[in-house]
Amino acid sequence: MQLAPFLPLMYRILKPSFPSCLWSGHDRARSIALTFDDGPHPCHTTKLLEVLDRYAIPASFFWLGACVRRSPDLAKAIYQRGHWIGNHGYDHRSFPMLTPTELQHSLVATQEAIATACDLPTARVRDVRPPNGLFTPQTLNLLHQWDYRPVMWSVVPEDWVRPGIAVVVQRVMQQVQNGSLIVLHDGACGGADVADVAALLIPQLLSLGYEFVTIDTLWQQSLSLTSQGFSSSLTSGDRSF
Repeated sequence: MQLAPFLPLMYRILKPSFPSCLWSGHDRARSIALTFDDGPHPCHTTKLLEVLDRYAIPASFFWLGACVRRSPDLAKAIYQRGHWIGNHGYDHRSFPMLTPTELQHSLVATQEAIATACDLPTARVRDVRPPNGLFTPQTLNLLHQWDYRPVMWSVVPEDWVRPGIAVVVQRVMQQVQNGSLIVLHDGACGGADVADVAALLIPQLLSLGYEFVTIDTLWQQSLSLTSQGFSSSLTSGDRSF
């Protein structure tokens, strides 16, 4: 059974239930984040990188530690192009299936693999997306306790089952809006189509006036706009007295 028809509904239910995750940017900013899970893959990611280079847009990658260990030079090349790097666990095991010790080991091992390959401080690798989008309140508590930032999604075209390039593009275009956080896959599952999907999708989104930003930018925009809204409510409250 395909999940694609149900994922937008799940997003609308889960986002307000777990506000400490980054599900999307603010709807007042015409910014979107294009993100890729499960890499880096020596073939699929290399082809994808050519597309991203062609349009000179930033993306965000959530890597598996095992894949980084296998392709450290590719990982470094992606980071040096200015793309944002996140943590997807070491070997794609669902976080709720791991003990707290196993989860921490998976995250730290991936963090260290990325830091070594890209020559950056481990503290820079704070964004974590759970494999399969599966987490529990305990998972989130642990991520916050360990100073990670949990990242989810708002547009999931279920590309990993390879429904067809045109179908994936159509699903994204039907759902995209200001602040969308789009997730595609450049790993073993679904990655064979990712470069072709990106090549069709990116120019269409650019033609609609969307600006591509990284996950870090979405975090900053979200915090900034939330702060502005809070300040405005305080000001309005002052006038009411």
